[in-house]
Amino acid sequence: MFQSFDVTSRPDQAAPRVTALRQEMSEAGLDAFLVPRADAHQGEYVAPCDERLAWLTGFTGSAGFAVVLKGRAAVFTDGRYTVQVRAQCDPKIFDYVDWPGTSLGGWLLGETAEKIGFDPWLHTIREVEGLRQMLAGGGKELISTGNLVNKIWNDRPARPSEPVAAQPFELTGKTSEEKFTEIGDAVAAAGAEAVVLTLPDSLSWLLNIRGSDIAHNPVVQAFGILTVTGRLMLFDEAAKYAHLGPDPRISILPRAAFGAALEELTGRVLVDPGSAPFAVKTMLKHAEIIEGTDPCILPKACKTPEEIAGSREAHLRDGAAMVEFLSWLSEQMPEDLTEIEVVKQLESFRAATGKLKEISFDTICGSGPNGAIVHYRVTEDTNRALKEGELLLIDSGAQYQDGTTDITRTVALGDPGAEERAAFTAVLQGMIAISTARFPRGVAGGHLDALARAPLWRMGRDFDHGTGHGVGAYLSVHEGPQRISRLSMLPLEEGMILSNEPGYYREGAYGIRIENLIVVQEAPELTGADPRDMLSFETLTWVPIDRSLILADELAPWEQDWINAYHEEVWDKLKDRVSEHAKIWLRQAVAPV
Repeated sequence: MFQSFDVTSRPDQAAPRVTALRQEMSEAGLDAFLVPRADAHQGEYVAPCDERLAWLTGFTGSAGFAVVLKGRAAVFTDGRYTVQVRAQCDPKIFDYVDWPGTSLGGWLLGETAEKIGFDPWLHTIREVEGLRQMLAGGGKELISTGNLVNKIWNDRPARPSEPVAAQPFELTGKTSEEKFTEIGDAVAAAGAEAVVLTLPDSLSWLLNIRGSDIAHNPVVQAFGILTVTGRLMLFDEAAKYAHLGPDPRISILPRAAFGAALEELTGRVLVDPGSAPFAVKTMLKHAEIIEGTDPCILPKACKTPEEIAGSREAHLRDGAAMVEFLSWLSEQMPEDLTEIEVVKQLESFRAATGKLKEISFDTICGSGPNGAIVHYRVTEDTNRALKEGELLLIDSGAQYQDGTTDITRTVALGDPGAEERAAFTAVLQGMIAISTARFPRGVAGGHLDALARAPLWRMGRDFDHGTGHGVGAYLSVHEGPQRISRLSMLPLEEGMILSNEPGYYREGAYGIRIENLIVVQEAPELTGADPRDMLSFETLTWVPIDRSLILADELAPWEQDWINAYHEEVWDKLKDRVSEHAKIWLRQAVAPV
């Protein structure tokens, strides 16, 4: 299996590790040390060798950080992990801080610590400079140090070193030569002569390669310096690229040589302060730094027609696997299954396609109260038997060479209660509102976010995560800069793939989320409409939504029309892709509400 159910950290391991870290802090003359959930590439997911936060605290979520002081320690996490952090961390060692509701700088100003250490490779330029500005005048000093966690982590895993693979032109729609020219032109337009690239998916996209340095994300962890003349210095282990053959545009140097190359760089150099490590800025001693966004990010987000076509096919393949799975699940007695068994069965249906490269993230399979843990990962310790009358939330995805999928379905195990139906229907209404949105060019995800929440707001409810994240083309399942979130003011553009996933979570009882992937498109013409440049969404995900959880009378006529039309299209697209047995279930699952 691609997914492991091992328990990778335990709360009782934290006490001796924090004690050892405090000893290193004392020897370094520090009053505090910052431990982010980050690596030198600032990706959401990190390799085992970079899981410092999980190793020290026990917290395995994808966002958060810890601060260790002489007399106390705290873990900062957002609303997605409120339940998880309390389950994974020892409350005798760590306080829990709601972040970003409480800022790190504001919190530190209330502490007595004066000398605060940090690893300059694990914090971005913007992050460090913003924190320094907040602490200015507070008698506190940020001190760049080596990584103190590395010093006490005696069995730290080695860096990943698996070979990379080429992504063919028929799936990318652009050659790497075209991308070199495009990015070189963008660098020149920014007034620079070279750009420092540190994001794994940017380099993977630029070079039309895929790797396996990070679990579930087919990216290569490397650093790059690209000049406007189309020359790239790539800092990674050359053996990973040996089978691709030489490329006169590219010089591959050891990863350890990156710092020295930065120190030797001259002229005007473009650096993204939001993603480049602070160490990059300190090492560019002889260059003039031009701050700007990584020029690969937006072109990567706006998929080519070939990438969109590949994603459509990947979603049909994945939809058929999901139908086989849901058909199987419908025939099981809940009490005969555990969450782990469900995850294994789902992965087996995807593997049966013969096209599965990886899963796109650890499957979230939460039954009953575990469904309320937004990013729940089942382990041997938390594995729970399914029960009649509960809800089962399954958020999963796959990596196929032609596309990345991400889908959530919430399933009733038996007869759901009235409360669950009401909440599910409101979540569905929010999902339909985004699916059917039609909006002028220039509108951002932050403008649309309220559409997904309005039905829940009317009930006095909400959810503590974004409505949608960007998705890559056989790249990271969470891709920026596109989002449907109140925090995002980036205008949406054609070709951007996003998730559409409102939810509702009742702690200790149940969780509900419905998720499809959508792609921004030019809006179809409407009779009688004003001559405005409008955009809309094309749905990519085709899998039935549990009709037993829908209060049809609560839906407006146009919402009923949408769900019925969606289900009829699911039938049309998948009926010839599934087994005869699953087809019988599918015909019933897509009956009109």
